[in-house]
Amino acid sequence: MASSEGFSGSPTSVAAPVTQYGVTKPISMAGPTEADLQRSRDLEKFLVEAGLYESKEEAAKREEVLGRIQEIVTDWVKQLTRLRGYIDQMVEDANAVILTFGSFRLGVHGPGSDIDTLCVGPSYVNREEDFFFLLHNILAEREEVTELQPVPDAHVPVMKFKFDGIPIDLLYASISCLVVPQELDISDMSVLYNIDEPTVRSLNGCRVADQILKLVPNVEHFRTTLRCLKLWAKRRGVYSNVTGFLGGVNWALLVARVCQLYPNAVPSMLVSRFFRVYTQWRWPNPVMLCAIEEDELGFSVWDPRKNPRDRTHHMPIITPAYPCMNSSYNVSTSTLRVMMEQFQYGNNICEKIELNRVKWSALFEPYLFFESYKNYLQVDILAADADDLRSWKGWVESRLRQLNLMIERDTYGKLQCHPYPHEYVDASKPCAHSAFFMGLQRKQGEIVQEGQQFDIRGSVDEFRRSVIMYVFWKPGMEIYVSHVRRKQLPAYVFPDGYKRPRNVRLTPHQLSDKLSHGNGVAFQTESGEKCLKRKKDPDGENSEQSRREKRKSPDRSQSVSPEIISCKRCSTSPGEYIGSISTAGSSEGSNQGYDNPATSRSDLCDDSKSSVEDEHTDQKRVFQDGFLEEIEPNAMAAVVLKSMNGAVDSETVQNPVIRHVEFDVNSMRDENLDRWMVKPLLLRKKRPRKPAVRVSV
Repeated sequence: MASSEGFSGSPTSVAAPVTQYGVTKPISMAGPTEADLQRSRDLEKFLVEAGLYESKEEAAKREEVLGRIQEIVTDWVKQLTRLRGYIDQMVEDANAVILTFGSFRLGVHGPGSDIDTLCVGPSYVNREEDFFFLLHNILAEREEVTELQPVPDAHVPVMKFKFDGIPIDLLYASISCLVVPQELDISDMSVLYNIDEPTVRSLNGCRVADQILKLVPNVEHFRTTLRCLKLWAKRRGVYSNVTGFLGGVNWALLVARVCQLYPNAVPSMLVSRFFRVYTQWRWPNPVMLCAIEEDELGFSVWDPRKNPRDRTHHMPIITPAYPCMNSSYNVSTSTLRVMMEQFQYGNNICEKIELNRVKWSALFEPYLFFESYKNYLQVDILAADADDLRSWKGWVESRLRQLNLMIERDTYGKLQCHPYPHEYVDASKPCAHSAFFMGLQRKQGEIVQEGQQFDIRGSVDEFRRSVIMYVFWKPGMEIYVSHVRRKQLPAYVFPDGYKRPRNVRLTPHQLSDKLSHGNGVAFQTESGEKCLKRKKDPDGENSEQSRREKRKSPDRSQSVSPEIISCKRCSTSPGEYIGSISTAGSSEGSNQGYDNPATSRSDLCDDSKSSVEDEHTDQKRVFQDGFLEEIEPNAMAAVVLKSMNGAVDSETVQNPVIRHVEFDVNSMRDENLDRWMVKPLLLRKKRPRKPAVRVSV
């Protein structure tokens, strides 16, 4: 009895219910230790020193700019209301609302970052004429507006410009209201009534940002972690939605999900758990912050059970606001592979940080892209002036992901592409110039069959056709695609303007980063450990150097980076080639059938290309197992033609190599030109005594 009374009299300990954030229960409710708190303070100090936080003056200027844009769009809507014949009271009540989304709305923007803005207007103000024509003209007349660029055909139509030096991305959404309330609740489902798909996508940015902030346990911890991961992604070359990696909203959703799984963790813990979670994530299982909501409005939501197209997504990251969409549909198998490698890199560094072996700076070491591959695709974009280049480059950059997908498709995923989302500029060129690069390698673990070859000529040709369909094309807008070996990379891609010496001593993190690609690099025939052993052995190094010298052609030691040599519009017979093929010391046949393109490009570009032609005579280029040698033009033509029907006699070609691939948009706008077109890019496997025109990596 005593024991019974004692039991009933004692307070019963009842476990507190675990608060669930998201679609599953948390992995851990553990809070930080003192060491975790110290690491968080160190991390925040590093982010401040890295310049990720803007000053109070910059923040005030952004608010001022947003206020002035609000005034402009309000006057614009009132003007249209008067023109449409509405009564004076309607004109007085007419209104438009400026909302923000993206990094600014999430509170993770930094100095120089753009402001993603949405203009919500009434139902009688449309996007096609009123926004992209009338408002565009109003903005163009203002002195504080520069670099105005409308993009009406984008997946989410946008108008880009700088307002008093602040970059602005302005979207427009027309909702089914005659008067837009000043305190518009963008999260309310009623704003989606009677609107089209582009308007839904425009509204979704603001709705997603609001939902993210509502679904994370601690907003400040979320913001610090997101700032850290965005900086890391940019340093490691995986921050770009347009090239097939992840953009700002994708990283925000990934970080928010980790915050849900570890609701009591501080930023240092969240960064470490981020890499721990996503190195083990089994894609294509989706990342979701909440259950997918279906509504009677009838908009399509992400559902691979119903939508066959959704089954092809490699890295689904689902937006939390209706209609739920996959925000990372641009990711391909190659870019997913790159990101998984970088997640593993980040996980390894974070483990060392937790053991106090390295500091936070080790996590943000730049990725050595130009030392990770032996072969690259170089895409050069040229235009007559900076304004033309801005629009032309934006179009080409949006299509680069298609080139990646085309190569993967045509090689059945055996040739892997790594697009690098950084833009490079050759300041020595008189005309406007921009360049992008793509690393190439054979799929790791792929069994190499004798005689196996990759032919991506069709892929590049298809990419060229899609690019030259640009509706705003102007004379002088040109694109060139060329193969560049690591030794021939142009100097302007290196930070200090010169190439890193081959015997440079790398840090342990950079060395492990480089070796992670080493075993799969195109044409590599030895393991990373054996290569390291050879570098440490003086005799081995000398022997390796002597072997490399033997491989060099006589003129190659004097060459610099492979420059672009223009193909020119010509009138040839069907048996002739568009584009020049020449050898060092021989100009015979290199410019046959070429006309003077006086009307096809600007004088500046003419001067630039003529200087390039004088500097470099080697033009066509092929992947050929690390050996770059010479080929006679006639023999080259024979190889290309014979490769279509059968084997090539080994005596036909001596020391084979193609030096360059180039395209001139002006020469490709003739509809009958394709049947004369030389196939642009060839890949072949290493066969020292049996030359071929295709290249294997």
